[in-house]
Amino acid sequence: MPYSVYLKKNEEKRIVAGHPWVYANEVARIEGKDKNGSLATVYDYSGRYIGKGYINHLSKILVRIFIRDDSFPDYEYYCDAIRKADLRRLALGMGNAYRAVFAESDNLPALIVDKYADILCVQFLSLGIENNKDIIIKALIEVFSPKGIYERSDVAVREKEGLPQRKGKIWGDFDAKVEIVENGLKMSVDLENGQKTGYFLDQKENRFALRRYAKDRTTLDCFCNSGGFSLNAAAAGAKSVTALDISAQALADVRKNAELNSFNNITTVQGDVFEVLRQFKKEGRTFETIVLDPPAFCKSANDVKNAYKGYKDINILAMKLVESGGYLISSSCSHYMTFPLFQNMLRDAARESGKKVSIIEIRAQSPDHPSMLSAEESLYLKFFVLQVM
Repeated sequence: MPYSVYLKKNEEKRIVAGHPWVYANEVARIEGKDKNGSLATVYDYSGRYIGKGYINHLSKILVRIFIRDDSFPDYEYYCDAIRKADLRRLALGMGNAYRAVFAESDNLPALIVDKYADILCVQFLSLGIENNKDIIIKALIEVFSPKGIYERSDVAVREKEGLPQRKGKIWGDFDAKVEIVENGLKMSVDLENGQKTGYFLDQKENRFALRRYAKDRTTLDCFCNSGGFSLNAAAAGAKSVTALDISAQALADVRKNAELNSFNNITTVQGDVFEVLRQFKKEGRTFETIVLDPPAFCKSANDVKNAYKGYKDINILAMKLVESGGYLISSSCSHYMTFPLFQNMLRDAARESGKKVSIIEIRAQSPDHPSMLSAEESLYLKFFVLQVM
Protein backbone atom coordinates (compact mmCIF):
# COMPACT_ATOMS: atom_id res chain seq x y z
CA MET A 1 0.00 0.00 0.00
CA PRO A 2 1.52 3.39 -1.01
CA TYR A 3 2.64 5.77 1.72
CA SER A 4 0.37 8.61 2.84
CA VAL A 5 2.18 11.31 4.80
CA TYR A 6 0.19 13.67 7.05
CA LEU A 7 1.75 16.91 8.24
CA LYS A 8 1.50 18.31 11.73
CA LYS A 9 -0.99 21.10 12.25
CA ASN A 10 0.13 24.44 10.75
CA GLU A 11 3.21 22.90 9.08
CA GLU A 12 1.81 23.10 5.55
CA LYS A 13 2.20 26.83 4.76
CA ARG A 14 5.76 26.69 3.37
CA ILE A 15 5.05 23.52 1.40
CA VAL A 16 1.71 24.67 -0.02
CA ALA A 17 3.51 27.85 -1.14
CA GLY A 18 5.76 25.71 -3.31
CA HIS A 19 8.72 24.56 -1.25
CA PRO A 20 9.44 20.98 -2.34
CA TRP A 21 10.86 19.50 0.85
CA VAL A 22 8.96 17.88 3.71
CA TYR A 23 11.18 17.41 6.76
CA ALA A 24 10.71 14.43 9.05
CA ASN A 25 10.03 16.64 12.08
CA GLU A 26 7.08 18.26 10.27
CA VAL A 27 5.17 14.99 9.96
CA ALA A 28 2.37 13.88 12.30
CA ARG A 29 1.98 10.34 10.97
CA ILE A 30 2.66 8.04 8.05
CA GLU A 31 0.14 5.49 6.82
CA GLY A 32 0.73 2.61 4.42
CA LYS A 33 3.71 0.42 3.71
CA ASP A 34 5.89 0.48 0.61
CA LYS A 35 9.53 0.33 -0.48
CA ASN A 36 11.77 3.10 0.81
CA GLY A 37 12.32 5.58 -2.03
CA SER A 38 8.86 5.00 -3.48
CA LEU A 39 6.25 7.62 -4.32
CA ALA A 40 4.36 9.01 -1.32
CA THR A 41 1.33 11.29 -1.18
CA VAL A 42 1.49 14.26 1.19
CA TYR A 43 -1.56 15.73 2.97
CA ASP A 44 -1.98 18.55 5.44
CA TYR A 45 -3.23 17.90 8.98
CA SER A 46 -6.88 17.98 7.86
CA GLY A 47 -6.31 15.52 5.02
CA ARG A 48 -6.18 18.01 2.15
CA TYR A 49 -4.00 16.85 -0.76
CA ILE A 50 -0.72 18.78 -1.21
CA GLY A 51 1.39 16.73 -3.60
CA LYS A 52 3.47 13.64 -4.31
CA GLY A 53 7.15 12.93 -4.05
CA TYR A 54 9.75 10.31 -3.27
CA ILE A 55 10.07 9.29 0.37
CA ASN A 56 13.25 8.37 2.23
CA HIS A 57 13.00 7.32 5.88
CA LEU A 58 16.79 7.62 6.25
CA SER A 59 16.92 11.31 5.34
CA LYS A 60 15.97 14.45 7.26
CA ILE A 61 14.20 15.43 4.04
CA LEU A 62 11.48 12.81 4.33
CA VAL A 63 9.66 13.63 1.06
CA ARG A 64 10.79 15.60 -1.98
CA ILE A 65 7.55 16.82 -3.59
CA PHE A 66 7.59 17.35 -7.35
CA ILE A 67 4.04 16.55 -8.46
CA ARG A 68 1.11 18.78 -7.45
CA ASP A 69 -1.55 17.27 -9.77
CA ASP A 70 -2.58 13.71 -10.66
CA SER A 71 0.52 12.92 -12.77
CA PHE A 72 2.57 9.76 -12.25
CA PRO A 73 6.38 9.73 -12.76
CA ASP A 74 6.76 7.05 -15.43
CA TYR A 75 9.01 6.99 -18.51
CA GLU A 76 6.78 9.42 -20.43
CA TYR A 77 6.73 11.81 -17.48
CA TYR A 78 10.52 11.91 -17.33
CA CYS A 79 10.85 12.37 -21.10
CA ASP A 80 8.42 15.29 -21.00
CA ALA A 81 9.98 16.95 -17.94
CA ILE A 82 13.55 16.61 -19.27
CA ARG A 83 12.57 17.84 -22.73
CA LYS A 84 10.79 20.90 -21.30
CA ALA A 85 13.77 21.71 -19.06
CA ASP A 86 16.15 21.53 -22.00
CA LEU A 87 13.92 23.64 -24.24
CA ARG A 88 13.98 26.38 -21.62
CA ARG A 89 17.79 26.45 -21.90
CA LEU A 90 17.81 26.32 -25.68
CA ALA A 91 15.45 29.31 -25.77
CA LEU A 92 18.11 31.28 -23.86
CA GLY A 93 20.91 30.34 -26.28
CA MET A 94 23.04 28.58 -23.69
CA GLY A 95 25.55 27.19 -26.22
CA ASN A 96 26.95 23.66 -26.24
CA ALA A 97 27.70 23.39 -22.50
CA TYR A 98 25.02 24.06 -19.91
CA ARG A 99 22.96 22.59 -17.08
CA ALA A 100 20.02 20.93 -18.82
CA VAL A 101 18.27 19.80 -15.63
CA PHE A 102 18.58 21.55 -12.26
CA ALA A 103 16.84 19.25 -9.82
CA GLU A 104 13.88 20.72 -7.93
CA SER A 105 13.93 23.88 -10.06
CA ASP A 106 12.92 21.70 -13.03
CA ASN A 107 10.51 19.45 -11.09
CA LEU A 108 13.05 16.63 -11.13
CA PRO A 109 14.19 16.48 -7.50
CA ALA A 110 17.84 15.65 -6.82
CA LEU A 111 18.57 15.05 -10.52
CA ILE A 112 21.38 17.02 -12.17
CA VAL A 113 22.05 16.78 -15.90
CA ASP A 114 24.90 18.79 -17.40
CA LYS A 115 25.49 18.82 -21.14
CA TYR A 116 29.07 19.04 -22.40
CA ALA A 117 28.91 19.09 -26.21
CA ASP A 118 27.53 15.63 -27.08
CA ILE A 119 28.18 14.07 -23.65
CA LEU A 120 25.87 14.21 -20.63
CA CYS A 121 27.17 14.20 -17.06
CA VAL A 122 24.58 13.29 -14.43
CA GLN A 123 24.13 13.16 -10.66
CA PHE A 124 21.51 11.05 -8.87
CA LEU A 125 21.35 12.65 -5.44
CA SER A 126 18.40 11.02 -3.69
CA LEU A 127 17.09 7.51 -3.11
CA GLY A 128 13.93 8.08 -5.13
CA ILE A 129 15.85 9.30 -8.16
CA GLU A 130 18.38 6.47 -7.77
CA ASN A 131 15.54 3.95 -7.78
CA ASN A 132 14.34 5.38 -11.10
CA LYS A 133 17.79 5.58 -12.64
CA ASP A 134 17.15 3.13 -15.47
CA ILE A 135 14.11 4.91 -16.88
CA ILE A 136 15.81 8.30 -16.42
CA ILE A 137 18.82 7.13 -18.45
CA LYS A 138 16.45 5.81 -21.11
CA ALA A 139 14.64 9.18 -21.16
CA LEU A 140 17.94 11.08 -21.45
CA ILE A 141 18.92 8.98 -24.47
CA GLU A 142 15.50 9.62 -26.02
CA VAL A 143 15.63 13.40 -25.51
CA PHE A 144 19.31 14.16 -26.24
CA SER A 145 20.62 11.29 -28.40
CA PRO A 146 24.00 11.78 -26.68
CA LYS A 147 27.26 10.12 -27.57
CA GLY A 148 27.58 9.03 -23.97
CA ILE A 149 26.50 9.52 -20.35
CA TYR A 150 28.90 9.86 -17.42
CA GLU A 151 27.85 9.69 -13.77
CA ARG A 152 29.36 11.95 -11.09
CA SER A 153 27.39 10.87 -8.04
CA ASP A 154 30.61 11.01 -5.99
CA VAL A 155 29.22 13.53 -3.51
CA ALA A 156 28.70 13.31 0.26
CA VAL A 157 25.01 14.24 0.07
CA ARG A 158 24.28 10.74 -1.26
CA GLU A 159 25.48 9.26 2.03
CA LYS A 160 22.77 11.24 3.83
CA GLU A 161 20.33 9.38 1.59
CA GLY A 162 21.85 6.02 2.53
CA LEU A 163 23.55 5.72 -0.86
CA PRO A 164 27.20 5.06 -1.73
CA GLN A 165 29.20 7.54 -3.77
CA ARG A 166 29.69 6.50 -7.38
CA LYS A 167 31.21 7.73 -10.63
CA GLY A 168 31.98 6.34 -14.06
CA LYS A 169 30.59 5.78 -17.55
CA ILE A 170 27.03 4.47 -17.54
CA TRP A 171 26.19 4.54 -21.25
CA GLY A 172 28.12 4.85 -24.50
CA ASP A 173 31.75 4.63 -25.56
CA PHE A 174 33.54 8.00 -25.27
CA ASP A 175 36.52 9.89 -23.91
CA ALA A 176 35.84 11.41 -20.46
CA LYS A 177 37.83 14.49 -21.50
CA VAL A 178 35.56 16.70 -23.57
CA GLU A 179 36.21 19.95 -25.41
CA ILE A 180 33.47 22.56 -25.11
CA VAL A 181 33.02 26.16 -26.24
CA GLU A 182 32.06 28.73 -23.60
CA ASN A 183 31.78 32.45 -24.30
CA GLY A 184 33.59 31.79 -27.59
CA LEU A 185 36.51 30.09 -25.82
CA LYS A 186 37.64 26.49 -26.12
CA MET A 187 37.75 24.61 -22.81
CA SER A 188 38.89 21.10 -22.01
CA VAL A 189 36.63 19.50 -19.39
CA ASP A 190 37.62 16.41 -17.43
CA LEU A 191 34.36 14.64 -16.55
CA GLU A 192 36.14 12.07 -14.40
CA ASN A 193 38.34 14.29 -12.24
CA GLY A 194 37.04 17.84 -12.71
CA GLN A 195 35.12 19.74 -10.02
CA LYS A 196 31.39 19.02 -9.64
CA THR A 197 30.38 17.38 -12.92
CA GLY A 198 33.61 18.47 -14.59
CA TYR A 199 33.31 22.27 -14.65
CA PHE A 200 31.61 25.13 -12.81
CA LEU A 201 28.87 25.86 -15.34
CA ASP A 202 27.03 28.14 -12.91
CA GLN A 203 29.64 30.90 -13.35
CA LYS A 204 29.44 30.96 -17.16
CA GLU A 205 27.85 34.40 -17.55
CA ASN A 206 29.77 35.83 -14.62
CA ARG A 207 33.00 34.82 -16.35
CA PHE A 208 31.90 36.81 -19.38
CA ALA A 209 30.89 39.74 -17.13
CA LEU A 210 34.48 39.87 -15.85
CA ARG A 211 35.72 41.00 -19.26
CA ARG A 212 34.75 44.67 -18.85
CA TYR A 213 36.68 44.80 -15.55
CA ALA A 214 39.75 42.96 -16.83
CA LYS A 215 40.30 44.78 -20.13
CA ASP A 216 43.65 46.62 -20.12
CA ARG A 217 44.16 45.72 -16.44
CA THR A 218 46.51 43.46 -14.51
CA THR A 219 44.29 40.63 -13.28
CA LEU A 220 44.71 38.05 -10.52
CA ASP A 221 42.44 34.99 -10.61
CA CYS A 222 42.41 33.31 -7.16
CA PHE A 223 41.18 29.74 -6.75
CA CYS A 224 41.36 29.63 -10.54
CA ASN A 225 40.58 25.92 -10.98
CA SER A 226 40.81 25.15 -14.73
CA GLY A 227 41.00 28.82 -15.66
CA GLY A 228 37.53 29.94 -16.71
CA PHE A 229 37.94 33.46 -15.32
CA SER A 230 41.58 33.65 -16.43
CA LEU A 231 40.67 32.82 -20.03
CA ASN A 232 37.89 35.41 -20.13
CA ALA A 233 40.25 38.04 -18.71
CA ALA A 234 42.83 37.17 -21.38
CA ALA A 235 40.15 37.27 -24.08
CA ALA A 236 39.16 40.75 -22.91
CA GLY A 237 42.68 42.02 -23.42
CA ALA A 238 44.00 42.10 -19.86
CA LYS A 239 47.53 43.47 -19.55
CA SER A 240 48.46 40.28 -17.74
CA VAL A 241 46.65 37.42 -16.01
CA THR A 242 47.96 35.55 -12.96
CA ALA A 243 46.15 32.27 -12.27
CA LEU A 244 46.55 31.13 -8.66
CA ASP A 245 45.54 27.76 -7.20
CA ILE A 246 46.87 25.19 -4.74
CA SER A 247 46.32 22.34 -7.21
CA ALA A 248 49.09 21.47 -9.67
CA GLN A 249 46.53 19.65 -11.84
CA ALA A 250 44.27 22.72 -11.96
CA LEU A 251 47.19 24.86 -13.12
CA ALA A 252 48.12 22.27 -15.75
CA ASP A 253 44.53 22.55 -16.99
CA VAL A 254 44.85 26.35 -17.10
CA ARG A 255 47.96 26.08 -19.25
CA LYS A 256 46.27 23.55 -21.54
CA ASN A 257 43.21 25.77 -21.97
CA ALA A 258 45.38 28.83 -22.58
CA GLU A 259 47.18 26.90 -25.31
CA LEU A 260 43.85 25.83 -26.87
CA ASN A 261 43.02 29.54 -27.27
CA SER A 262 46.55 30.74 -28.20
CA PHE A 263 46.82 32.96 -25.10
CA ASN A 264 50.35 33.76 -23.97
CA ASN A 265 49.63 36.33 -21.24
CA ILE A 266 48.51 33.90 -18.50
CA THR A 267 51.01 33.04 -15.75
CA THR A 268 50.28 30.28 -13.24
CA VAL A 269 51.24 30.34 -9.54
CA GLN A 270 50.82 27.34 -7.25
CA GLY A 271 50.20 27.79 -3.55
CA ASP A 272 47.71 28.29 -0.74
CA VAL A 273 45.78 31.40 -1.74
CA PHE A 274 45.80 32.92 1.76
CA GLU A 275 49.57 32.49 2.05
CA VAL A 276 50.33 33.71 -1.47
CA LEU A 277 48.24 36.85 -1.01
CA ARG A 278 50.09 37.62 2.22
CA GLN A 279 53.37 37.13 0.37
CA PHE A 280 52.24 39.42 -2.45
CA LYS A 281 51.45 42.07 0.19
CA LYS A 282 54.95 41.76 1.67
CA GLU A 283 56.46 42.11 -1.80
CA GLY A 284 54.38 45.21 -2.54
CA ARG A 285 52.60 43.60 -5.48
CA THR A 286 49.25 45.00 -6.55
CA PHE A 287 46.65 44.21 -9.19
CA GLU A 288 44.03 46.28 -10.94
CA THR A 289 41.45 43.48 -10.84
CA ILE A 290 41.25 40.50 -8.49
CA VAL A 291 38.83 37.57 -8.71
CA LEU A 292 37.99 35.54 -5.59
CA ASP A 293 36.02 32.41 -6.39
CA PRO A 294 36.81 30.06 -3.48
CA PRO A 295 35.32 26.64 -2.84
CA ALA A 296 32.41 26.53 -0.41
CA PHE A 297 33.78 27.45 3.02
CA CYS A 298 30.32 26.75 4.42
CA LYS A 299 28.78 23.33 3.78
CA SER A 300 26.32 23.27 6.68
CA ALA A 301 24.56 25.69 9.01
CA ASN A 302 27.09 24.79 11.70
CA ASP A 303 29.92 26.11 9.52
CA VAL A 304 28.55 29.63 9.07
CA LYS A 305 30.54 31.33 11.85
CA ASN A 306 33.91 29.94 10.76
CA ALA A 307 33.07 30.43 7.09
CA TYR A 308 32.21 34.09 7.70
CA LYS A 309 35.67 34.62 9.18
CA GLY A 310 37.33 32.76 6.29
CA TYR A 311 35.52 34.80 3.66
CA LYS A 312 36.26 38.02 5.53
CA ASP A 313 39.97 37.25 5.91
CA ILE A 314 40.49 36.43 2.23
CA ASN A 315 38.55 39.51 1.14
CA ILE A 316 40.60 41.76 3.44
CA LEU A 317 43.79 40.38 1.89
CA ALA A 318 42.46 40.96 -1.61
CA MET A 319 41.21 44.49 -0.89
CA LYS A 320 44.69 45.45 0.29
CA LEU A 321 46.17 44.22 -3.00
CA VAL A 322 43.76 46.02 -5.33
CA GLU A 323 45.11 49.27 -6.75
CA SER A 324 43.05 52.36 -5.99
CA GLY A 325 40.14 52.49 -8.43
CA GLY A 326 40.53 48.81 -9.26
CA TYR A 327 38.03 46.00 -8.93
CA LEU A 328 37.50 43.07 -6.60
CA ILE A 329 35.15 40.33 -7.79
CA SER A 330 34.09 38.27 -4.77
CA SER A 331 31.97 35.15 -4.94
CA SER A 332 30.50 32.44 -2.72
CA CYS A 333 28.73 29.25 -3.80
CA SER A 334 27.29 28.24 -0.42
CA HIS A 335 23.56 28.80 0.11
CA TYR A 336 24.16 28.95 3.86
CA MET A 337 26.12 32.16 3.25
CA THR A 338 23.06 34.17 2.22
CA PHE A 339 23.17 37.36 0.15
CA PRO A 340 22.60 39.64 3.20
CA LEU A 341 25.21 37.75 5.23
CA PHE A 342 27.73 37.84 2.40
CA GLN A 343 27.20 41.58 1.93
CA ASN A 344 27.66 42.15 5.67
CA MET A 345 30.92 40.20 5.47
CA LEU A 346 32.13 42.39 2.60
CA ARG A 347 31.22 45.51 4.61
CA ASP A 348 33.24 44.22 7.58
CA ALA A 349 36.17 43.36 5.30
CA ALA A 350 36.13 46.82 3.76
CA ARG A 351 36.14 48.48 7.17
CA GLU A 352 38.96 46.33 8.51
CA SER A 353 41.04 46.78 5.35
CA GLY A 354 40.75 50.56 5.66
CA LYS A 355 39.44 50.82 2.10
CA LYS A 356 36.47 52.68 0.66
CA VAL A 357 34.54 50.06 -1.30
CA SER A 358 31.52 50.47 -3.57
CA ILE A 359 29.23 47.82 -5.06
CA ILE A 360 29.23 48.02 -8.87
CA GLU A 361 27.25 44.86 -9.65
CA ILE A 362 25.51 42.03 -7.82
CA ARG A 363 24.98 38.85 -9.81
CA ALA A 364 23.90 35.25 -9.20
CA GLN A 365 24.19 31.90 -10.98
CA SER A 366 23.74 31.60 -14.74
CA PRO A 367 20.14 31.24 -16.03
CA ASP A 368 20.55 27.51 -16.71
CA HIS A 369 20.58 27.21 -12.89
CA PRO A 370 17.16 28.78 -12.15
CA SER A 371 16.24 29.46 -8.54
CA MET A 372 12.80 28.95 -7.04
CA LEU A 373 11.15 31.89 -5.29
CA SER A 374 9.54 29.35 -2.98
CA ALA A 375 12.90 27.77 -2.02
CA GLU A 376 15.59 30.30 -1.11
CA GLU A 377 18.19 27.50 -0.94
CA SER A 378 18.16 27.34 -4.73
CA LEU A 379 19.54 30.89 -5.01
CA TYR A 380 23.00 29.99 -3.81
CA LEU A 381 25.64 31.78 -5.88
CA LYS A 382 26.70 35.29 -4.88
CA PHE A 383 28.87 37.33 -7.24
CA PHE A 384 29.75 40.88 -6.15
CA VAL A 385 31.73 43.30 -8.30
CA LEU A 386 33.33 45.88 -6.01
CA GLN A 387 35.39 48.99 -6.72
CA VAL A 388 38.13 49.58 -4.18
CA MET A 389 39.44 53.08 -3.49
